Amino acid sequence: MTNHRLTRVLAALGAAVLMLAAHSTAAAADPASWRWGALHSTDGLASARGKVVAGQSGLAVTGYLDDDRGKGCSWVVLRYQSASNGRWRTFGIYNCVPGTGSFRKGVGGVLQIRAQVCRGTSKRPVGRCSRWRTIYTQGG
Repeated sequence: MTNHRLTRVLAALGAAVLMLAAHSTAAAADPASWRWGALHSTDGLASARGKVVAGQSGLAVTGYLDDDRGKGCSWVVLRYQSASNGRWRTFGIYNCVPGTGSFRKGVGGVLQIRAQVCRGTSKRPVGRCSRWRTIYTQGG
């Protein structure tokens, strides 16, 4: 091989390595996420949608909770199963203001996350709940 050809091959190889390094850095900076579609209460006055995001401290559920009527409150209830001990935990988020509110709940390392949307008061969900929907399963 001549010097000219060798220089061209090395330059092309160097460019390819730089492109791969830039691509892997961008992929590592972008956290993995899983979207979950809209869930509606049985009366249709509450809905929620969002995604499950992987971060350095485990998973977090983020999303939007819509309250279509001022009377009463909209709730999204999250149940998640701990990966360390297998126990289920429940956490509720409510919105009592007509319109859309955002939420974020860190759940850490979990095996499964389920969500349900309900109507209720500012103290607790009281009825008109959707069915439980699995929004994340580890490995699936």
